[in-house]
Amino acid sequence: MLWLQVLTNGLMLGGLYACIAAGFSLVWGVLNVINILHGSMIVLGAYIAFFAYTLWGIHPFASIVIVGVLFFGIGYLIQASMINRMIAAPVLLTLTLTFGLDLMLNNAMLVAFTADFRQLVLDPPLGVMTLGPVVVPVDRLVAMALALALTGFLYLVLSRSRVGRAIVAVRMDRWAAALMGVDVRRIYAITFGLGTLMAGASGPLLAMIFPISPLTAPAYLGKAFVVCVLGGLGSVPAVIVGGIVLGIVESFAALWFGPEHAITVSFALLILFLIFRPTGLLGKKGFE
Repeated sequence: MLWLQVLTNGLMLGGLYACIAAGFSLVWGVLNVINILHGSMIVLGAYIAFFAYTLWGIHPFASIVIVGVLFFGIGYLIQASMINRMIAAPVLLTLTLTFGLDLMLNNAMLVAFTADFRQLVLDPPLGVMTLGPVVVPVDRLVAMALALALTGFLYLVLSRSRVGRAIVAVRMDRWAAALMGVDVRRIYAITFGLGTLMAGASGPLLAMIFPISPLTAPAYLGKAFVVCVLGGLGSVPAVIVGGIVLGIVESFAALWFGPEHAITVSFALLILFLIFRPTGLLGKKGFE
């Protein structure tokens, strides 16, 4: 029943991938900004959780709330002070801006924390659960549940709140939304803040499972790209589907071809989707 164990691992990994990509997809879909800063924000959130636990004993689960609030403010300020000034510019210019910000943040983390990998080890460990032939690490199970809860939170904000409806309206037609009284620039800043919140809040979850280093930021950014392409740009359910597909594909690729080739297979799948189904599994044709 090895395939059942691999499938379970893929599902747990997919929940984390969905959380990683949700904020990236939101910013890309609403602002038409490809936020290269996203991966470094995830790593910074992981570092905050690491030091909060090792220095002050704050559990990573509690760090999620602290990091989420902090990163929402950071994202809001970045958008309001810099990106909003060139939001109407071609996408290449905003991509270059976020690329420059990413270089600054990533190099600052290299100077502050070095490139050495660190591991957040819980004391006492959460242990494992045995469900028939399947062994499930409790930390991964809880991390997946919290990741899906965060993604569900974003979905509720977009679908049930007044701000969420304004975000959806701006995504569909910002000029019509402005005529209806929506402060588009403020909604852009809130959207970027939510995207940064999701990036930062996923950091503590990843810190409990994967080693932390500024060098991992490009990998997380790449996974966010793949999830958006697989699921489709434009909705939270699409991100969840894309994340689960990527998690399962990587898990079985590691089994069949070796762990070193799992990322290669996932990016090969990305290329195939871009060629044959660029809208993704649940994406909408013509979405911008």
